[in-house]
Amino acid sequence: MSGPTVLSVASEVFPLIKTGGLADVAGALPGALAREGIACRTLLPGYPAVLKSLESAEAVATFADLFGGPARLLAGRAGSLDLLVVDAPHLFSRAGLPYTGADGRDWPDNAQRFAALGKVAAEIGRGLLPAFRPDVLHGHDWQAGLAPAYLRYGDSRHPGLVCTIHNIAFQGLFPAYLLRELGFPPEAMTIDGFEYYGQISYLKAALQFSDRITTVSPTYALEIQTKAGGMGLDGLLRARADVVSGILNGIDDGVWNPAQDRRLPAGFDAQTPERRAINKAHLQTRFGLSQDPDALLFGVVSRLSEQKGLDLLLATLPVLMQHGGQLVLLGAGDRNLEDGFRRAAESDPDRIGTTFGFDEALAHQIQGGSDAICVPSRFEPCGLTQLCALRYGAVPVVARVGGLSDTVIDASEMALAAGVATGIQFAPVDEPALAAAIRRTAALWQDRAAWRALQRNGMSADVGWDRPAKHYADLYRTLA
Repeated sequence: MSGPTVLSVASEVFPLIKTGGLADVAGALPGALAREGIACRTLLPGYPAVLKSLESAEAVATFADLFGGPARLLAGRAGSLDLLVVDAPHLFSRAGLPYTGADGRDWPDNAQRFAALGKVAAEIGRGLLPAFRPDVLHGHDWQAGLAPAYLRYGDSRHPGLVCTIHNIAFQGLFPAYLLRELGFPPEAMTIDGFEYYGQISYLKAALQFSDRITTVSPTYALEIQTKAGGMGLDGLLRARADVVSGILNGIDDGVWNPAQDRRLPAGFDAQTPERRAINKAHLQTRFGLSQDPDALLFGVVSRLSEQKGLDLLLATLPVLMQHGGQLVLLGAGDRNLEDGFRRAAESDPDRIGTTFGFDEALAHQIQGGSDAICVPSRFEPCGLTQLCALRYGAVPVVARVGGLSDTVIDASEMALAAGVATGIQFAPVDEPALAAAIRRTAALWQDRAAWRALQRNGMSADVGWDRPAKHYADLYRTLA
């Protein structure tokens, strides 16, 4: 089956550069699309890590002045990824994370850096590369948001335009005085353009000018059209509701495969769940916890923020402890939350362990050794942590929001009787409800037959990219 050609535009792509789930999606989706007959090339900034990973790179276009300096467009591969890279040293050749420096502050020229990404994407969409004229331009989040605007305010001919919202809380807001420098006419700074409460919103530009808007779960697609969930963009999304849809994310089930995961002390599958005990013991040792195979071990792999509900988990740690639980946490973010969990670990080191930062191998080990994974997010567009948990036999305990509610089947009495339950959901997202969910989890842990059934159901769930890729392929074909 043949299909349209797609230019995917993203600011991060796993395994080259990653700060969150966007990178996992942008890295895994092209391979899944290939199985649907869709040829996909990915455009991303030329960060040092990306340039270092680029194989057989060749310059296919040059720019005399791309927001303050010369630049090249490089074509090459990195593993299975077919890449186009904006090599602009004055914008991207610097130490630190993609959006922030070592001090944690946003780069002061982020407006120009990601305008450059959008402008190059638009030029490719207009035919910059004769050998590659994409039928569809698919931009991810605000960092790619200006690409549709550059196309709409320029040549009327353009490929089909898709915008995917991975998290509407991040909107790419910049001062209005940059409008001329960015190369847009005055009418762009209106309600029908990308003006947002007196500022330029890169995400609004994408929502305003894309042909189709997707987000990463069906429930989140509905939530962002409400005042509570739309972050000020709900009116625009309701007005464009006929082009808004939710397509669940998947995970790369080659990378996340407990039977072949070399990061785990012991591989396992749905037929050998007892081998998880080896991983649990390793995890308890790694975090300095007491070696207790009967303790209910909760795991957290998360950015530490109020959005992720980690303040609720911190407040309900006494309940977890009362039920004989243990906790291992990997994450970084809000300093107050880091300090709170650090103090909790210091006061009860046999039962609470923390690692602040990001460690891909340790993330796999927490999934493969924890009994349960806690995801108490106040809002969650899709979430990948709970999908990894399902794949690895760690029972997800999740808030009933966004993609969490779409991917975890609550262990209600009827779901348990029907043999379809995969985890625990709770609502509303507050301390009493999370405490109740912890108690429910502890009660299920005592019924090992029921617990094994939850694990088996989760490990047999379809959490890969094949089904989402079919939905994206159908969308691209309608646009092409």
